[in-house]
Amino acid sequence: MRISRYILRSLIGPFLFGSCTVMFLFLLQFLMKYVDKLLGKGLGMWLVAELIALNLAWMVVLSVPMGILVATLMAFGNLSASNEVTIVKSGGGSLYGMMRPAMATGIALFIGLLWFNDRVLPDANHRAKILMSDIQRKKPTFALEPGQFSQELDGFSILSRAVDSVTGALINVTMYDNRNANRSTVVTADTGRIRFSADTSMMIVSLHHGQIVQVDKRSAVDARETLFERHRMALPAGNYIFRESDESMFSRGDRELTIADMQVIVDSAKAKAERAKQEFDVLADAALVYALQGIPQDGDHRLTRQNSIQDDASRKVRMLRSTIESQAFTFREQSSKARKYEVEVQKKYSIPFACVVFVLVGCPLGVITKRGNFGVSAAISLGFYVVYWACLIVGEKFADRGIISPWFGMWMANMVIGIVGIVLTLRTNNENFSLRSVFTNHRAKRGTV
Repeated sequence: MRISRYILRSLIGPFLFGSCTVMFLFLLQFLMKYVDKLLGKGLGMWLVAELIALNLAWMVVLSVPMGILVATLMAFGNLSASNEVTIVKSGGGSLYGMMRPAMATGIALFIGLLWFNDRVLPDANHRAKILMSDIQRKKPTFALEPGQFSQELDGFSILSRAVDSVTGALINVTMYDNRNANRSTVVTADTGRIRFSADTSMMIVSLHHGQIVQVDKRSAVDARETLFERHRMALPAGNYIFRESDESMFSRGDRELTIADMQVIVDSAKAKAERAKQEFDVLADAALVYALQGIPQDGDHRLTRQNSIQDDASRKVRMLRSTIESQAFTFREQSSKARKYEVEVQKKYSIPFACVVFVLVGCPLGVITKRGNFGVSAAISLGFYVVYWACLIVGEKFADRGIISPWFGMWMANMVIGIVGIVLTLRTNNENFSLRSVFTNHRAKRGTV
């Protein structure tokens, strides 16, 4: 019992460190990918923090299996380096007994991550998609650069020769109204100021000491000039202001649904595909009957009647052709849709189960390497992680195309890594496997050659 508690304590630190390190790398990748879409839009810190927090959900799902692999490698590497594994075995223990607390931890993480993957991740993905859509729709923050025309603002172009950096006042302002194709309107003022209304729906432009010149483009003599001491315009702020969309207006994709929701879609798609297949078979049989009716019979010399029968059969076959093709297309589409969602359902289970598979690999490898430092553990973990994800991606592609079943495609990675882990565990417990023996045998073979 003490040994189990000791092993559990030795797993906690490396697990948290490994998981947080992987999450940090995913977070850096996310920020590098979307930083250009976030900067320059005047977004609040809470909004950016919410976007990052929502995307942390999928990072957790991918980081936890990597964390347990690093933890088992480091914990059992330290136990092996300090000869504690040898001491336990000399006292009648075994590697299997030492792996029990680690395996219990892996199973607990599998259950917790499966719940998180099914209940929390879909809503987080859906909310993150909506929030990113709202951010992309928002225009960059409205700002005037001295001597440069502003962005188009509800048909107006604004030019300010100078901007007071302290008060924000605009000096020598010129505004061009481009809303009317037949009339040109130019507003000039000595000073001005731009601010948003209290509800941020309107942009208020206040001008002082200027004039408004309106010229009819069709008749140059038709012009009007109006002087003013103070002129105020309210222009729609449009997409310069961030607005949150209604979640009910957005449909959910395959990664934004729970297992139960996706299973309903799978069952519905399979039922539609089966109905289309049955209808296809009925129509194909009918087309075959019509085609056989048009085949000339031996001894039939009434050519006129025979030609009429052939024409009638040909016409019926042509009428059925579009319906047959439609049913075939429906069958393919619904079957593809069912496979796609079945793949996502299996992925909900297979990725969390990697926590159990990586325990089978990490414990014996830690004993074999006898290295408990983070560098060696991270290098080994990265190698297995690359192999795992390569198998997962290939399996997903093949399953989506119908080459292999969705179950096999999504569990192939776990089966490959799991078999390696079982072999390593058996051989390490029987003490007939070590990295040194592998290199020694390799050198011996090279010497004989």
